[in-house]
Amino acid sequence: QVQLVESGGGLVQPGGSLRLSCAASEKIISIYDMGWYRQVLEKQRELVASITRGGSTNYADSVKGRFTISRDNAKNTVYLQMNSLKPEDTGVYYCWVLGRARDYWGQGIQVTVSS
Repeated sequence: QVQLVESGGGLVQPGGSLRLSCAASEKIISIYDMGWYRQVLEKQRELVASITRGGSTNYADSVKGRFTISRDNAKNTVYLQMNSLKPEDTGVYYCWVLGRARDYWGQGIQVTVSS
């Protein structure tokens, strides 16, 4: 029912920046907790950043000080600003929303950090 559409990924050099966007088809961003997961190759998907409906944020240790999660309730969109990118940040990033009856997931968007 609810669709999450991600954008903003791509190839960037180490030290560069990217901003990921996740637009929801319904007005759920302002209601539920949400975040971004990352999956590297065949490793387990990892929660990189999250934000509650009250605005509290949390980050994985590996991205603290470099990534910032935010949301725009009017646009029903959640963002992930990624600065000082490192090769180890490479992976597929998934938008995630903790819904009432189920979780919602984006299709995943590739981020590659390489020289």
